[in-house]
Amino acid sequence: MPVAVEPTSAPRTPRQRPAPRPAARRKPAGRAHGLWPYALIAPAIGGMLYLLVYPLVRAVLISFQDFRLRQLISGNAEFVGLRNYRTLLADPRFWEVVRRTFLFMAVNVVLIMVIATLVALMVERLRRVGRTVVLCSLVLAWAMPVVAATTVFQWLFHSEFGIVNWSLTSLGLDSFERYPWFANGTAAFAILVTLIVWQSVPFAAITLYSALTTVPLELYESARLDGAGAGRIFRSVTFPMLRPIFLLVFSLEVIWTFKAFVQIWVMTRGGPGDATTILPVYAVQTALSSQRYDLGSAASMITVVLMSGVLVLYFRQMFRQEDETR
Repeated sequence: MPVAVEPTSAPRTPRQRPAPRPAARRKPAGRAHGLWPYALIAPAIGGMLYLLVYPLVRAVLISFQDFRLRQLISGNAEFVGLRNYRTLLADPRFWEVVRRTFLFMAVNVVLIMVIATLVALMVERLRRVGRTVVLCSLVLAWAMPVVAATTVFQWLFHSEFGIVNWSLTSLGLDSFERYPWFANGTAAFAILVTLIVWQSVPFAAITLYSALTTVPLELYESARLDGAGAGRIFRSVTFPMLRPIFLLVFSLEVIWTFKAFVQIWVMTRGGPGDATTILPVYAVQTALSSQRYDLGSAASMITVVLMSGVLVLYFRQMFRQEDETR
């Protein structure tokens, strides 16, 4: 009986993959394609040069000229070299304004940094609901326009209708009935400091709180296990970790308080007398009252130099401390 034999299948040949096509060569970018990114940022650069660099260069130029009302109209300003700077440096009132400016800056910056640090540490320890309420309150206070906040403070300390006088009188302090806060130099100075601090603390506190959230919790736990208290933890753990952020916030607050003009001009215009006159207010007063735009520009340039000097000295001190700790 014949046995059926299964036909053997033919051996399969491996399927050959198609040869890869040579990669198409990219065409070299044309000149127009290479200039396109620069064309996109050209409007921003042009606006920055026009709004920031041009006024600065113009102010420097005017500070070396005899530039008064006649020159403002006719445009024929004569170069006088350093005469405007010599006039300012020989004025005793100018040096009194410089001293008051540094006092104003120091008081504001110290209060801002201390209060903002305490607020940031408090927010870090709050629960979610409390943290949300505090942060929203800080943002609302920070978002209030400068002129609106200044007007509110003017009404708070109004001699007849202010709530501050009403509250103090209700507590039995009859001497504050219709008390003229803005007629007293020390009181006006203190009110302006309170306003500047109230406007500046929200930004500094939110920035420092954001930096605090980046500190590893293991460092705090290790410090507590070693017996460190709250003050020791802040000095040895928190501050060294956040030193760059503290440096940044300090620099911004120095600039903010050094150039505070709107609040003073709206509230007191530098008065009473010169009790609240700082360098930016002095520059505007000199330029507007006596039409000496050259002296006003020179005072502005001195303000920029002094502010830059303060920041440079602080940066050098901070960098020196960092080099010593390494």
